[in-house]
Amino acid sequence: MSTHQPPLPQAAPGGSYPGYISPIPVVRTHLGHAIASEWTKIRSVRSTMWTLGVFVLLVVGIGLLAGALVSNSSSSDDLSGGNALSLGFFGLLLGSMCIITLGVLTTASEYGTGMIRTTMVACPSRARVLAAKAIVFFAVAFVITLAASAFVAMTQVSMLDGVARTPTSGEWLKGTVGVSLYIALLGLLSLIIGSVIRHSAGAVTIMIGAVLAPLVIALFMFSSSLEKVRTALFEYSIPNQLSVFYSNSLGESGPSGWDPLWIILGVTAVAFAGAYALLEKRDV
Repeated sequence: MSTHQPPLPQAAPGGSYPGYISPIPVVRTHLGHAIASEWTKIRSVRSTMWTLGVFVLLVVGIGLLAGALVSNSSSSDDLSGGNALSLGFFGLLLGSMCIITLGVLTTASEYGTGMIRTTMVACPSRARVLAAKAIVFFAVAFVITLAASAFVAMTQVSMLDGVARTPTSGEWLKGTVGVSLYIALLGLLSLIIGSVIRHSAGAVTIMIGAVLAPLVIALFMFSSSLEKVRTALFEYSIPNQLSVFYSNSLGESGPSGWDPLWIILGVTAVAFAGAYALLEKRDV
């Protein structure tokens, strides 16, 4: 019988304890790993499914209801020469509240629960974490909004065939891709505000105020000396910028064409830079 013993593990260099080699390969992490992690988070949280489900229900439900009412109305001649896609505005305006809420919760909820500490331990690069959250959320918000708005647009055009004119290719692009990009960027701005405020209720309140406050304030500016301020608040309010994608506007001198998209893109870029600067200075 052999008495041969297996060799003892060698001591680690510079230490008195045996060395250990993990069978799991060690690789340098990169942005792709952070994106995969954030994708797992956002799709595994039940509130994400509920929020996006309500968003689709509002956009599709209100859009189809508006189309049905107009197509069955005896005064539907008012749309002759008009754009049938404009009826999708109502559902998207209300549904944007769901995207805003989801954007805030994507970041602020981690600070509220303390999960952000685990995230930062796994990925100490704060800029990478913020970028991964932004990429994943923007992609999800854009795809869902595009699918819902395109479905509503096609359905409304078929429902109002003969009542409203056929939209041009440019109107199709603005009423589907353009407005989806705007809604996704608005949600991304909410995500950034959630990262700055780090409080879900506070960030949601700020974003809802940013959407509704300019329009509500302008409604009560009756003085003629405030006419220019009132007009600017009307024209640059978020609801009016959304309506520009459907060739409707509350004024003639405000944003037009693709201007709302460039405005929200610039505001979001500035907010992202500010959030990044705060992340580097703040403690987790």
